[in-house]
Amino acid sequence: MPSDHPPTPADEFEHERVPDRALKGPGSFWGMYAGEHTAGTEFMIGPLFVAYGVGAGDLICGLLLGNLAAVLTWRHLTTPIAMRLRVTLYHKLESICGRRLATLYNFANGLLFCFLAGAMVTVSATAVGVPFPDVRMPGFSDIMPTGAAWSAVVLAIGAAMTWVAVKGYGVVARVANYAAPWMFLVFVACALVTLPKLESHELSAIWTGVPLEGKPKIGFWGVFFFAWFCNAAMHLGMSDLSVLRYARNASSGWAPAAGMFLGHCIAWICASLLYACQLQKFGAGASVAPGPMVYDAVGVAGLICIVIAGWTTANPTIYRAGLAFQGVMPHVSRQAATITAGIVCTIAGLFPAFAMKLLDFVGIYGMVLAPVGAIIVVDIWFARRLGIAVNPALAAGASFNRAAFLAWTLPAALGFWAVRRFEMPLPTYATLPVWIASGLLYIVLSKSIGPKPCIR
Repeated sequence: MPSDHPPTPADEFEHERVPDRALKGPGSFWGMYAGEHTAGTEFMIGPLFVAYGVGAGDLICGLLLGNLAAVLTWRHLTTPIAMRLRVTLYHKLESICGRRLATLYNFANGLLFCFLAGAMVTVSATAVGVPFPDVRMPGFSDIMPTGAAWSAVVLAIGAAMTWVAVKGYGVVARVANYAAPWMFLVFVACALVTLPKLESHELSAIWTGVPLEGKPKIGFWGVFFFAWFCNAAMHLGMSDLSVLRYARNASSGWAPAAGMFLGHCIAWICASLLYACQLQKFGAGASVAPGPMVYDAVGVAGLICIVIAGWTTANPTIYRAGLAFQGVMPHVSRQAATITAGIVCTIAGLFPAFAMKLLDFVGIYGMVLAPVGAIIVVDIWFARRLGIAVNPALAAGASFNRAAFLAWTLPAALGFWAVRRFEMPLPTYATLPVWIASGLLYIVLSKSIGPKPCIR
């Protein structure tokens, strides 16, 4: 019988299919997704909806429908492929793209994951720093570290998060399972405590539909596409193959719903309330740093929640980044690669810009990484029907698949240009067109310049 016990830290099956003995039931995934997506950064994203002038109706409808679309993508696209392959994203990419191109992708993937985890470290540091007056909290406009005390707090948190990630997926999942229920209750408590403090309980007074000075305005479609594609690298981009390869049955693919509707819906709304209250009290000088906001609402329990929420999101992100870096350095152990990822993540956490511009960053990160998922979808579901080689680099003994390289980079570059050229308020508007264009371009290029299988 398959066991629910996770593999040992030294047995993460980086270069082989996950065996039946290591498969996990749905319980191992619901807690992890709830913990990963009910995170410290939710305290950062919620206020940005207020700052970007989202109306109340647009926010609620956009979150409900956008998060539903994300869950359906995980369940019906990512999970079936993960269960069919049972290998990491990086292992699959080598067989399609070739060793050299997979190395380039792994480096970009690992680096962007580190920057994302660094934002979690930043958010946690705003909580740890509250009792220390020497720690200057960052604001919307801060890019560089705010001082020596801030840097010391970030370094300590980054080291602790890296230690957990080094222990492997099993430990990461257990930490999330223990923390997720309590964290969600703290988010709700923040909202309940904040509501009586608001000058008006009218939704239109909280989400006014008017952006702060210097911020663009977004409406329903901005919220919808952000909710759907803020994790585009995980589902459309197939990064979660590395996690869902452990799923014993397809019902585990519904587990992201715990994170989407608890974290990316309720927690974002609760965090919006916190910032709306700060704006009413302090006006333009209101702090957007999660630590002070939450401490003002629920005290020390809120600070503990932010720290642990940052852990439960950064830990699996550092774990994924470690796997990516191991793809770049295959002779290095997973533990060493994860430590490398943790160091990069901690350095990124020193710079508040990654957290303060989170809506923009996660959009760019998804737009850069998601196109590779379209290439995988074509390879698995359409290649044979269209007369294209399956696992072309492996079949032809090629180290660099030019078709895959161009299908990945050209749509992503065009999407980035379109965001800048047409001044889109969020990069997530371009994610789906880029993903579709990548898959179509891969089909065309594979027929013309893609590697052909060796005839023996």
